[in-house]
Amino acid sequence: MRIWSIHPKYLDSGGLVALWREGLLAQHVLDGKTKGYKNHPQLYRFKETDNPSHTINQYLTIVYLEAKDRGYNFNQAKINWNFNTDSIFVKQGRWIT
Repeated sequence: MRIWSIHPKYLDSGGLVALWREGLLAQHVLDGKTKGYKNHPQLYRFKETDNPSHTINQYLTIVYLEAKDRGYNFNQAKINWNFNTDSIFVKQGRWIT
């Protein structure tokens, strides 16, 4: 699972598409819709927030918006747009504010 800590604007097209797909997998894991990957280290930062489901949807929103700016056609229906904003902290600062 590749859930990058950098803003998706720095990723090439392959990295952005991979991030979208892996983010959707993380969303399913955090929503309890799959049995695998439950203890994957990339999910710790989401699990440590007040609402992991909201946080992964916020993360996916940033990825979606970057893809849209590039002219990609990611399915926005995959995101639950009803989330409260939060920050995801990483060792070198924060990405989503």
